[in-house]
Amino acid sequence: MTRLTAGNRTGRKLGQRVKKRGKLKASSRRWLERHLNDPYVQRAQLEGYRSRAAFKLLEIDEKHEILKGANRIVDLGSAPGGWSQIAAKVMNSTDEKPRVAAIDFLDMDPIPGVRFLMMDFLEDSAPDKLIEACGGAPDLVMSDLASPTTGHKRTDHLRTMHLCEVAAWFAVDVLNEGGHFLAKTFQGGTETDLLNMLKKNFKTVLHIKPPSSRAESVEMYLLAKGFRGRKNQPEDAAATSD
Repeated sequence: MTRLTAGNRTGRKLGQRVKKRGKLKASSRRWLERHLNDPYVQRAQLEGYRSRAAFKLLEIDEKHEILKGANRIVDLGSAPGGWSQIAAKVMNSTDEKPRVAAIDFLDMDPIPGVRFLMMDFLEDSAPDKLIEACGGAPDLVMSDLASPTTGHKRTDHLRTMHLCEVAAWFAVDVLNEGGHFLAKTFQGGTETDLLNMLKKNFKTVLHIKPPSSRAESVEMYLLAKGFRGRKNQPEDAAATSD
């Protein structure tokens, strides 16, 4: 298994400014300047990753070793493919013997060793198709799912948290014993029922904010390690719901 690390290389110089031209709004110009001057964006371009999100997975894995020993991985909300890239490289996944299955309703350019499904994860047929694409039960389910924004913070928050819950139940349904679950969530936003369900089904549950996650962002990552297995689930685990 290949071992990748977050490293500390940077690309071009910081401090670039976006000129005022056309109908570009001030808020859009500020976002573009922040994006262009983000060292992780620059490193992603330099090192050939599709997004800065690749470093979030690398940093989490560097500390918690969730990729180590995995034979199959499912990537939910995969586009543009940063996490799938890391998973395929670490696992030496190939097109002849793919070990990574990814899904998103947005299109994603092909990645060697990754079977991609362009469909909504909430479709009834999605779970079975993912397991078929993966070639069996996964050892890691990772989710960067987020709902399209509406502009209403509370609504956007609830929609994304719903996706986190759906991903968690999927993980409990399909993971191999000893497997792990990683998902995007928000600071202070993980529901008590979801945490309780995960604690019943996994040995360790914690929140993580990797260094590459912007300080001003409310995003966090929920990590559940060491799936206890379906045969070992408490009788009331299946009854836990939102």
